[in-house]
Amino acid sequence: MQTYYLIRHCEATGQAADAPLTPQGQKQALLLADFFKSIPVDRIISSPFRRAYDTVFPLSTMYDCPIELENQLQERILSTSSLNDWRSDLKATFSDLNLRFPGGESSREAMKRTSSVLHEAFLHPARHTVLVTHGNAMALLLKSIDSNFGYPDWEQLRNPDIYRLVKNSDGLTCERLPFNTQTD
Repeated sequence: MQTYYLIRHCEATGQAADAPLTPQGQKQALLLADFFKSIPVDRIISSPFRRAYDTVFPLSTMYDCPIELENQLQERILSTSSLNDWRSDLKATFSDLNLRFPGGESSREAMKRTSSVLHEAFLHPARHTVLVTHGNAMALLLKSIDSNFGYPDWEQLRNPDIYRLVKNSDGLTCERLPFNTQTD
């Protein structure tokens, strides 16, 4: 049996690759490490974006486990052009997986990219792996596992959020874990 923890990064100051965590996000990262105190961690794989790396850094330090940076976990680019109603456009990409906006990535492409990391992790001997990514990338990875995961589920994601995936001889199970994101 192998267990994977799919984590959406903590609260950040923005969407740029180098956007740091907010002070609240820094507190959340410490709470996240505390959440994992009784959960074994053998391997940590993170998006190279600063907010993802900073989210898992306290956990990495606690377990003395190096963070492997993986470009395939970076956030999905919906478009490089300004969109009039990006939320409506994003919603449409959950129905039409091949829909692609200028300079962007289709949902199908993002699902293939992010799920490749999970499939590589299936082949690794680590039994407890943490994968840190971003909201839309996480939602599409979860959609690649469960085709019913959709836009309303993406809307419900929090910063941070945690899903546990368990792979055994019966297949793959997925569940959202309760995590209190409030630090005050």
